[in-house]
Parts: sequence; structure tokens; C-alpha cells
Amino acid sequence: MAEIKRLSESRDLTRIERIGAHSHIRGLGLDSSMEARDVSEGMVGQQPARKAAGLILKLIRDGKIAGRAILIAGQPGTGKTAIAMALAKSLGQETPFASMSASELFSLELSKTEALTQAFRRAIGVRIKEEAEIIEGEVVEISIDRPISSNGNPSSSNAAAKTGKLTLKTTDMETVYELGAKMIEALNKEKVQSGDVVALDKASGKVTKLGRSIGRSRDYDAVGPHTKFVRCPDGELQKRKEVVHCVTLHEIDVINSRTQGFLALFTGDTGEIRAEVREQIDTKVGEWREEGKAEIIPGVLFIDEVHMLDIECFSFLNRALENEMAPILVIATNRGITNIRGTNYKSPHGIPPDFLDRLLIITTQPYSEEEIRKILDIRCDEEEVEMSNDAKVLLTKIGVETSLRYAIHLITAAALACQKRKGKIVEIDDISRVYGLFLDVKRSTQYLMEYQSQYMFNEVPDEGDADEAMQS
Repeated sequence: MAEIKRLSESRDLTRIERIGAHSHIRGLGLDSSMEARDVSEGMVGQQPARKAAGLILKLIRDGKIAGRAILIAGQPGTGKTAIAMALAKSLGQETPFASMSASELFSLELSKTEALTQAFRRAIGVRIKEEAEIIEGEVVEISIDRPISSNGNPSSSNAAAKTGKLTLKTTDMETVYELGAKMIEALNKEKVQSGDVVALDKASGKVTKLGRSIGRSRDYDAVGPHTKFVRCPDGELQKRKEVVHCVTLHEIDVINSRTQGFLALFTGDTGEIRAEVREQIDTKVGEWREEGKAEIIPGVLFIDEVHMLDIECFSFLNRALENEMAPILVIATNRGITNIRGTNYKSPHGIPPDFLDRLLIITTQPYSEEEIRKILDIRCDEEEVEMSNDAKVLLTKIGVETSLRYAIHLITAAALACQKRKGKIVEIDDISRVYGLFLDVKRSTQYLMEYQSQYMFNEVPDEGDADEAMQS
């Protein structure tokens, strides 16, 4: 039993991290004068595109832009999604950022226009201000009385019967509060102890630990790096404070339209929301704005692979962007001149000309050999793979001749090959081994051309089509 307990404890301490395609990105990598650095915050190259995104970021922060649309266009593997993710990271937590792929609309149970409306409202934040009564002070003493069970030991199961006392003080006064079971549970959850400065919300019973009192800083010889020291509050213990809640319009819609309220947000079962509900919410939010109780925060909606939208969706977006509470729309595509989905007409990027006219277009360029090397260095650090300089040179060459994405995929595969031979640093032989095991698009296409007669439903393409397939 002791061994099982030890295993469970060690499992709790383990931090699980997933390394994604863009997990190394921390921001746009701009300096104070909005100029793009060569390598910064996980971003490499694409200086004009990053500078343009930086200007958009500044306009969003200043609240001077809303209902605008930005198109990020470029060849596959040139960092379009990376720029959008960097924009999201730079905006911070308070500005809503909703992300979706255009093909998602066609696999949902909702209608296309309803799915787009929900995505739009998910990208519009409302900062609601309200006054709340708060008890704020330094904990002098906290004592909890546990009832004695029949065998004479303190009962831990009968939590409802727990009572206690909490002594709080400011620089001017000191008061003792009686504690109930719920408040004791909240204090235990926050691990509140003598010397902590806390804030208690009278209405909700929420406990917030503000930090440790400076007067008790000498109690311990060593403290953790995250320990924050604050001054003991002054004045009255009980105060009225302005509390700010940040929610999205979609969250308000769901809570007001479903019988189970906010639980629908966790289950994802939002369903179709009636237009009347949205109108009432917009009216109420409008009233709050006039009274100064709420503030609208236009966020960002990012739609990737926008060429997958059809003519109906583009018509809807045209109208939706004219709404006074529309977010910033950022779309990305890697298509050239192609058909507009749902029609036989061709257009740049597969986007109708009237919608293209609304867009600010940011273009991305293919990475140079030096930039590919820098990106591979960053990815090796992110994936915690040690690689020799010669192996990185070979991997960079592969990235130039095939694609950057293929070269990035080989990093972890080469690390596993190195691990198999009990090595610690990835060498050229490991790269060569996985290069032979996993084909890139060009070699795969070449293989199909040679052996296509042995495949089912094969069609022999013309020479021009074969060249086009090899290039793509």
C-alpha cells in the first residue's frame, strides 16, 4: 500500500507538457519602436509581415480598429499561422482571441451562419464592472475546531460540523470572525495561514490570497520564488471595491439561452441560439455601456484555410463586419488564383472580389537558408534535442530542398534513432537514417510515378501535370 501511495504522489508532481507546432512562439518579436527583430520570442524572419501585424496589434490595443479584416497570404510553410498565434500571445489574456478552421463549419450540426455568428461573438469581450463588499486584512490567527467522533479521535469525515475562528487585522483595527464549513473549506483550499494577507468576498465567499505580510518576512529562512510580500492593509477591514469580470458575448448568450445555464459552456452543447436572445443581450450590454458599468473589448477571430468557405459564408461575413460590435477578422490562405467554393468563378485566393476589397493584405515570403537554420535551432531547443552542428547543416539542406515542415518533423524522429543507438547527441547518421525511412512529398510523388501501375484506380498524368504535382 505504501508503494502505491508513493507512486500516486510522484504522478501528481509530474508536469505534463505537449509540444505543438507553434508552442515555441511567445509573441511577434518587436522592439519598442515596433521594428521586427531578426530572431525574437520564437519568431524568425518575415520582418515586413511581423511589422504589419504589430501595427494591427497597436490599433487593437488602442481600441481604434474594429470590424476590419486582415488577410495573411503566402505559400505553404511560410509562417502564416505562426504570425496569427504570435498576435494572440501579444494581445494577452484579457483580449478575446477565437481561432477556427474554415472546414469546421461544414462538419458542425449548426448552420454555417450560426456557427460563424457564435465564432464572432466568442471574439467580442465584455468587461463588466460591479461593486462588491470585501473584507481585506492580514491573518493574525486561524483556528478550526473539529468535532470529536465516538472513538475519541477528531472526525475528518463530518466536514459540515467544522467550526472555527479567523482573526484579521489592518494597521488600524483587529476583528475576530466566526467561520462556517464552506469558508473553512475555501481557506484550506487556498492554504491560508497566519501572516497571509487575504481578501474575502462577502457575497460569494471567495477567498483570494494577496500575498504574505512584509512584517512576517523574517519568519522563514527561505521562501519560494513565487512568494509575494505585500503591506498590511490600512483603514477599515470591510471595504467596497470595484470588481471587474471579463466574459465574451457568446458566454452571455449561452447562459441566457439554455436551461442548464453556464454548464452548457463546459459540455459544448450550445445549439442554435435564437436571434431574440441575442438582441436582448445586445440591448442590455448597450445600457450597461451608457451607465459606465460595462466596456466592449473587440477581440480577434482567426479563420485558417479561408478558401474553404463558400459564397454564402463570404456574403455573411460581408454583412457581419458592418456590425458596430464586430471583432477584428484575421484570415489566412495558401491558395493562388482558384475557384470560389460554391461557384464556377475563379478569384485570387478563392475569395470573392467584393470581400477582397475589404481586406488589408499581409504577405509572407519563403524562408532563406539562414532563417531555416535559425528556426531548426529554436525547434531543437523546444523539443529538448541535442544535435551536432554537422547534423544541423544537413537538416537545413533538407529543409531548403524539400520543406521546412518536413525538416522539423525529422528532429524528434532523429532523436529517437539516436536514443536507439544509445547516443546523446544527434549526428549526421541519425538524420540520414530517418531521411531514408520517411519520404518527403517530392520523393513520394516520384515513387508513385514509377509504381502507379501497381496501385488501384491509377491514372497516368500528363508530363505537365506531373511537374505540377512535384512542385506542390
